[in-house]
Amino acid sequence: MFTGIVQAIGHLASSEIRGGDRRMVFETATLALDDVRSGDSIAVAGVCLTALDITTDRFSADVSLETLRLTTLGALEPGAAVNLEKALRLSDRLGGHLVSGHVDGLGRVVDIQADARSQRWTFEVPATLARYIAGKGSICIDGVSLTVNEVEGLRFGVNLIPHTQEVTTFRERHIDDAVNIEVDRMARYAERLIEFRDTETQPL
Repeated sequence: MFTGIVQAIGHLASSEIRGGDRRMVFETATLALDDVRSGDSIAVAGVCLTALDITTDRFSADVSLETLRLTTLGALEPGAAVNLEKALRLSDRLGGHLVSGHVDGLGRVVDIQADARSQRWTFEVPATLARYIAGKGSICIDGVSLTVNEVEGLRFGVNLIPHTQEVTTFRERHIDDAVNIEVDRMARYAERLIEFRDTETQPL
């Protein structure tokens, strides 16, 4: 589990095809990896990956075809910046919201507007994801925990304070860029409970 509070920005050092999927190597000069062991989880752009071959400033991860299909990782070029967060410890502060690192799908940046020192960003998502997004609810975008400001159809907006702009890869995003979206787990569980309840009440 993660919190959606980005701890550092890393970069893709290399991406190698192995048996159809990929072995990706990420480098970071600012994320301490001394307490990370092989097999531990690290969120990369919001995607939970298993860290391997860990050194002081880099780690590798095997990325499956399913992950490549559902996330932005497959389109990354060497040098691309990614948000990084080590897995949550039970003793850590929960500064964002509980994030699994299991990306639900892709969204797209459709608008960026200045709002005093903050920025208002608008994203568009597929209908299969839009139904889980609610105003003042939580959302995780590229591994960043954010609060939804408003929702209209397939689009929703968030506010980025200057700190978030500075310490995440949002500073490198542009209109039409794809982003990884993880919706709030509670919304999915609520939908499943309603579906199951409706099934139980149907006459035999």
